[in-house]
Amino acid sequence: MDVTLVSALRDLLEPLSVAIFRIVGDAGQERWLTRARLSGDEVVATADSFWTEPGRLPALQAHPERLECMRERHVLQRQCADGAWLTLFPLATEREVVGVLEVSSTDKLKPSAQRMVGSILRIYHNFQGLLDYSERDTLTGLLNRKTFDESFLKAVGDLGAPHHHDCPSAEDRRHEAERPRYWLGVIDIDHFKSVNDRFGHLIGDEVLLLLSRLMRNSFRFHDLLYRFGGEEFVVLMRCEDEEDAAHAFERLRRNCEHYQFPQVGRITVSVGFSEVRADDAPAGAFERADRAVYHAKAHGRNQVQSHAELVALGQMKETAQLSAVELF
Repeated sequence: MDVTLVSALRDLLEPLSVAIFRIVGDAGQERWLTRARLSGDEVVATADSFWTEPGRLPALQAHPERLECMRERHVLQRQCADGAWLTLFPLATEREVVGVLEVSSTDKLKPSAQRMVGSILRIYHNFQGLLDYSERDTLTGLLNRKTFDESFLKAVGDLGAPHHHDCPSAEDRRHEAERPRYWLGVIDIDHFKSVNDRFGHLIGDEVLLLLSRLMRNSFRFHDLLYRFGGEEFVVLMRCEDEEDAAHAFERLRRNCEHYQFPQVGRITVSVGFSEVRADDAPAGAFERADRAVYHAKAHGRNQVQSHAELVALGQMKETAQLSAVELF
């Protein structure tokens, strides 16, 4: 939608450039993420990868005019040192302002053009609300199961085809080392059925909602968080190695264990995770992580288990790889 919006405004306004920026990152460490940017002579819009490390993105303070636009919730115009004009429009959801639309033009944008952009943004806002409704779990606000396949296949595509050199060169080894690695984790609330039985489904829903907040606080802004239904949650994340992934899942487990859930008290989670492979289907990676969860539950619960480690220790056998066309 962001790419469609900047493309439409570029054609209508014929500006020097048009771009959408959103704030990402934890409190106190927020950054500007470019969602879509298109100059007058460009055919394809550019954007920051959602997996970009936060430290590589511009800090909020680097663009004070964007912050002012968001804070005041109104259109902001200023002339740059090179004579071009910047016009900034706040991008808002029902609850908050989440970013800005920035139009760079040779001349100051006229009030009639501003009104046209404002009308288009209202349509954009309505479509964004419909998209969120279809892609997000209504209770927790996390991504829902039907959005998982697309994100997973993008991650698999990012892995690229493996090298098959008998004698790899230094350049080959460097590219191999730089290849991204993704991890899929399955999170299951321990004894959740007893929560519903003892306290009722309203309290059970509150536990699910609070756990989703703990997940947001435990993982990074670009980690993809899903609720698959019931008490089952999934995380798709990019990490350098298994140790980093294990630490992230352990952080969630610890945060959950130490959180005092209203009326219920102590709740724990069991976590299983697996590295995503280049030839994986979504069902294949999920099945490995899910088997690790069952192992965790069968051996005391309230723990994080790695599928690869369990196989290496002989506590679990590797299963046949599912077909790449066998999706959810």
